[in-house]
Amino acid sequence: MQDELTLLHRARALDAEALAQIHDTYYVPIYRYIAMRVNDRETAEDLSSEVFTRLLQALRDKSAPQNTLRGWLFAVAARVVNDHFRQHYRIHHTELEESLPGTEDGPERVLEARMTQKELRQALQTLTEEQQHVLALRFGFDMPIKEVAHALGKSEGSIKMLQARAVAMLTRKLQPGATNA
Repeated sequence: MQDELTLLHRARALDAEALAQIHDTYYVPIYRYIAMRVNDRETAEDLSSEVFTRLLQALRDKSAPQNTLRGWLFAVAARVVNDHFRQHYRIHHTELEESLPGTEDGPERVLEARMTQKELRQALQTLTEEQQHVLALRFGFDMPIKEVAHALGKSEGSIKMLQARAVAMLTRKLQPGATNA
C-alpha cells in the first residue's frame, strides 16, 4: 500500500518513470477485467488505453486519486465499460476469426470452440450486473475477495455468495442440453 502511495505521489508530479511503472503494473489486470466484460480483444485494448488516458488527464487537471490508485483505476475501468455499452447498445457485430485453423484442429473442433465461446458469452449476459462485476473483478482483474468487497461496498460474505451463485448459474447454463433463455 505504501509503495502505491509513493508511486501515486510521483505520478501526480508527472514523473515519466512512475507513469510507466503504473502502466506496466496495472495494464494487464485492467485489460483482463475489461475483456471479461466486453468479450472483444480490440475493444478491450481500446478501453484499457482509455483508462490510462483518463488517468493522465486527471493527473494534469490535479483531480487524480489521493490515496488509492488501484481502486481509482478499477472505478474508471467500470465507468469506461458502462460508457461503451451505453454508446453501443443494440449494435451487433459479427466476430471474425483472425487465425487459421491448424492441421491438428479440424473444422469440427474449430466450430465447437466457437460455439463454446458464444455459449459462454450468452450465459454471462444472463447474470445480474452485480454478478458480472464480481466475476470480472475476481477473474479478470484478479482481485482478492476482500478488495472486491471493498470496491463494491459489500461484505466479503455477500461477494462470496454472488460469486458462488454466478458460477453455479454458468455451470447450469453451460450443461449439455441446457437452454440459455
